This record gives sequence, structure tokens and C-alpha cells, in this order.
Amino acid sequence: MYIILFIVCALALLTYITLSLPVFGRLPEGARLERIRLLPNVKEDVLQNLSFTPMKPEDQGYWGIIRAMLKGNPNNRPSGVLPHVKPELDSVSGHKVTWFGHSSYLLQLDQVKILVDPVFSRTPSPFSFIGRKYYDGTDFISAEDFPAIDILLITHDHYDHLDYQSILKLKDRTKHFLTSAGVGAHLVRWGIPASQITELAWSEQTVLNGFKFTATPARHFTGRLFKRNRTLWSSFVLETGTSKLFLGGDSGYDTHFKEIGDQYGPFDLAILECGQYNELWPYIHMFPEQTVKAAKDLQAKVLMPVHWAKFTLALHDWNEPVLRVVKSAEEQHQMITTPLLGETVIIGAAYPATKWWLNIAANGKQ
Repeated sequence: MYIILFIVCALALLTYITLSLPVFGRLPEGARLERIRLLPNVKEDVLQNLSFTPMKPEDQGYWGIIRAMLKGNPNNRPSGVLPHVKPELDSVSGHKVTWFGHSSYLLQLDQVKILVDPVFSRTPSPFSFIGRKYYDGTDFISAEDFPAIDILLITHDHYDHLDYQSILKLKDRTKHFLTSAGVGAHLVRWGIPASQITELAWSEQTVLNGFKFTATPARHFTGRLFKRNRTLWSSFVLETGTSKLFLGGDSGYDTHFKEIGDQYGPFDLAILECGQYNELWPYIHMFPEQTVKAAKDLQAKVLMPVHWAKFTLALHDWNEPVLRVVKSAEEQHQMITTPLLGETVIIGAAYPATKWWLNIAANGKQ
């Protein structure tokens, strides 16, 4: 009897210690929580989407999702090493975007460097031994490679966008953090001074380094442990004075894209999620054809699809997102750029569009 009691107590203590680890961050409290309670899209401390957004179709049970995930897909990873080019990280002229896979990219706007959703860990999870690791060839860059960052922008607190280990390695070289309302609670716990953090709710604006940032709606959810939607998820409008960029974060398709396009567009470039979708969770991520429709709604001159080519977080083939989004863009006469990992997009001048993924799919090598 005492042995059983000891085991139960030990397991309870181990669970408590594990769930208290810094990697899980911290929920908003105090003044940060009071601010969230005043937002128009909150109900009993839980943030809401603009439209009703269930995590799954009403006619689908969670067992169906579990069964599909257990079945898996043998083509959900590339058969070869993904190619890349050496990224240019020290540009001081022009307006450029460099993508590192999934949703991590660097904006270099003349001398200002803005790093978005940097995830350079082995897996997008709280621990390196949980989840599937990054694709071969996508570890060509690490957090230590970056020079000083002026602004580090986090769209929301999921592990594939807010990576604890990457933040720890970047925080002492980052001048300011910009994120969605409530997410600052995680950053403060990780040792970042509150004075270096700006949190925005939807429609709120701030000016950093001479550029205007506006937080705009997305259709998604948040949470690093058991409680969901206690911090906000956002897209961002970035106005530089010479161009307008839409930084999409994660979002299912909805009417907010057209509303944002009507209010803030047209956009010179829209960086939108394209990947990790499934009919079992159709409201929280876009299908590739919806990504193109969203770009149209935003009045985007050029679409850059991200949220693919680094991790497997869904059931589709690893390259299905880009195959479908390129096909749809061509059919809808939407200009699209598909750079290699590490390749630079020059806004208004150079939009790489090679179909580099085809050789890997056909031959298993570059």
C-alpha cells in the first residue's frame, strides 16, 4: 500500500515539475490579463475568432483524427535533402525577404532587420524527443548565425512559431519584440524585459524603427499546455513608407482577408500559410487554393507561400502544398514567388519562381 502511494506521489510530483518547466511559458496574469479581459473578442478570459471556429467538423469525432494520424503517410517527408542557398543576413540596402522553411523568415528593410517566427530547433515541440524532426537539409542555419535583430516578431504562441530554445539564443541580440496580446507573458518568463516587448490586439498599431505595424485578425487558436486561447493569434500589416507587406501567421480562410484588403491593401507582398491542412481540421489552416483566394482578397501583387518545407505536422505529402498552390495561382493569374530555402526575394524587383521541389519528388535528390 505504501509503495503504491509513494509511486502515485512521485508521479504527481514529476508531472508538476515537468509542467512547470519554462518551455511551457506562462499564461497572462495581472495587468496583462486585465487588458485582455477588456478586448471585444474575449469571453470568460478565452479569446474568440471573428467566426465560429470549431477545431474539427461537427460530424467528425476525435477518434477519426487519432486514427488518421496513427496511419500516417509514407510521403510526408522528402525523399532527399532539400536544397538551399547561403542566406544573405547582413544586407543594408533594399527591401528583402529570406525564408528559412516553415514560417521563419527575415525581413531586411534597408538597415532594419525583422525576424519573424524563428524556429531553429530539431522539432516544433516542447522537447526535442517529441515530434518529427526537421527535414534533411533544413538545418543550414541556426539562431547563432544571426547578427543583431532590430525587431523579433511572433505571430502566436504555438511551438512551430514560438520556439523557446531559439528565443533564448536570440534574446540578447534582439532590440525589441513585437507580438500578439498576451504572448509577452511567455517572453517575460524567459528573461526578456517588459520594456522590450510590444503586444498588440487586433486593429492596434505601433511604430518601430520608423515602420508602422498593425495587428489584424486571423482564424486560428493558441496554447502551449492545456488551456487554449488565453493569448491572441494575429496577422500583421507592415507599412514601410514605400511598400505594404502582409505577414499572415497561421489562419484558416474567412472573410477577414477581404476586410483587411479593403482597409489596408493593396499589398506588394503577402506571406501566407500554405501547409499542415486537412479536412479533419478545415477551419484553422487554409487549403492551398484558399491561400490563393486569400491573396486575391488582400489585393496582393505577389504571394509568397510558407508554413511548409521543414516539418511534417499534417497528413498530406510534403510537397503537396506547393504543387497545389502554384497550380491554383497559375489558374487564377496570381503572381507567386517560390524561393529556395535561404534565397532572397527582393520586394518590387526579384521574385524567384523556380519549381525546385520537383526534382526531389522525382529523383530523391537535387
